[in-house]
This record gives sequence, structure tokens and C-alpha cells, in this order.
Amino acid sequence: MPKASEIKKNTAISYDGKTYIIKDIERSVPQGRAGGSLYRMRMYDVVSGRKLDETFKDSDMVDLADLVRRPVMFSYSDGDEFVFMDDEDYTPYSLNRKAIEEEILFINESTQGIQVVLVNEAPVALELPTNVELEVVETDPSIKGASATSRNKPAKLSTGAVIQVPEHISTGDRIKVNVEERKFAGRAEK
Repeated sequence: MPKASEIKKNTAISYDGKTYIIKDIERSVPQGRAGGSLYRMRMYDVVSGRKLDETFKDSDMVDLADLVRRPVMFSYSDGDEFVFMDDEDYTPYSLNRKAIEEEILFINESTQGIQVVLVNEAPVALELPTNVELEVVETDPSIKGASATSRNKPAKLSTGAVIQVPEHISTGDRIKVNVEERKFAGRAEK
């Protein structure tokens, strides 16, 4: 059983007899407490989709839920349903747009390393690799002589996500994006 301070996003936990997926974690350190951080977790019930916000002390023990991760690749979207195909046995897993709206911004047909999270054999969440490669489809023109450490500018990626990139990046460049931090992580290998 891990402590609340060791829990990461997209972890499945058992709480009050139900299984929840952690979608967001905010850490706070209240004044006057003897070094104890608080972790406010936004969780969603995997069965009903009901949202629950709960606060844990950093030393609180949390029960992990039984879950299975399967390697998948994006197959197609049908309205608000996104279908992912199991890499090994070709089982299709369908996830609703609302369940994966943040992850969709970093997925295209060529994204490698995606895993679907299954609870009781039902898909409930996606886990993405740390970095994904995407193409810049719209940004201000690059500035000749701009260094990699100078100012940033917004860039729209092929998936619709907008992140800050260095001034030397131009439209058509393939870049690496750190999914968790939503930041530029370098140029993609050619």
C-alpha cells in the first residue's frame, strides 16, 4: 500500500468500496503544520463516472485497485468514442472523449507506447509515454539566429494542442512534447 504522496495521475485506487481513477493531484503545504503536505485528489468512479474530490495527508495509506495495463495503438474515432486496438490480440477498446480529453491532445496515428488501463476488463483510462512526437502546424515564423534558450512563442500542434516552443522552431517541424508537463522537450529525431 503506497502513501498518498506516492500516488500519480491515472492511478486506480479503491476508496469507500469503489474503484476510482485519479485525474488530478494538487499538493499544498498549509502554514503552521509540522511539515505535513496535503494532497487534494480529483477522482472519477470507473463505473458511474461520478467525480469525487478528496484530500489526503502525505502519510495516509491508499489502497491500489486491481487493474491491468495493455499496450494499444490509436485506431479511429467515431463521434465521441475513441477506439484503441490491443497491440497483441487486436481487441478493440472504446473510450469516451470525456474520459480521455486531456490525453487526446497528444495522440495521433503514429503515437507509440500508449497503454489502456482496464478495471474489471473495462477500459477506464489511458497512459501515455513521457514524450510524444508531434508536428507543428501553426506558429509565428522562426527568427534567424534565435538561440534555443531564448524566448518562447505559442505553437499549434497537429493534434490541436497549443504549447510554448523556442523561437527557432517553425511550422512543419517535428518536436518532442513532455506530456505530463505539456512542454517542449526538443526536436524529434529525423
